Amino acid sequence: MRTLVIGDIHSGLKALKQVLQIAQVSQKDKLIFLGDYVDGWSEAAETINFLNGLGKTHDCIFLRGNHDELCYDWLTTRAENPTWLAHGGTATLNSYKKIDETVLGQHLSFYENLLNYHLDSDKKLFLHAGFTNLKGIESEYFTKTFYWDRTLWELALSVHPEMGEDHKYYPKRLKCYKEIFIGHTPVTRIGETVPVNATNVWNIDTGAAFKGPLTIMDANTKEFWQSDPVHTFYPKEKGRN
Repeated sequence: MRTLVIGDIHSGLKALKQVLQIAQVSQKDKLIFLGDYVDGWSEAAETINFLNGLGKTHDCIFLRGNHDELCYDWLTTRAENPTWLAHGGTATLNSYKKIDETVLGQHLSFYENLLNYHLDSDKKLFLHAGFTNLKGIESEYFTKTFYWDRTLWELALSVHPEMGEDHKYYPKRLKCYKEIFIGHTPVTRIGETVPVNATNVWNIDTGAAFKGPLTIMDANTKEFWQSDPVHTFYPKEKGRN
């Protein structure tokens, strides 16, 4: 059984289907989705439909991303949020115009059951964004940090590669877990389109919302598979570009 980590999808359903096929995903695999299923391309509701079905046939763990929370807030309140609309929400709003109340109820249940993090028996931590408490996730005061924080990734990038864990200035946060797998901050911001490792943190968001591919990575072997650049599946759309 493989443990496969899937980066931020941002409604790129066509790319998701392609990369699942490329990675030859089977029912023997555990699939850990890092969140941000919506907001970007035009297939938001369709993506949640697909994931709901996948969760019934495969061993899936669905984590909460900040865009999933923003979408859920809109679905339950219909409150206007110009910032959300400007960052992919408009495409999601338009996608949800196509679904009926029965499907909407299924989607609300999906969003409500998303997990803030997953910690396995090997001390590997999976979450969308990060945490700030020096003692780890169990001591985190603000749960929204799990899907909004960017400081964990910034911290990992800032640590000198030659600084060992025994150094007195080595960040305590990074000692809490054997490995940490995140999305949230696209590695395209540092000129990459493949998973990036800094200290013990792996960033799997390879820019699917923009002009990068969607990535699946084996959490144990670090082998990874990628779709075509997601924007090529939606040539008449801007995504979040």
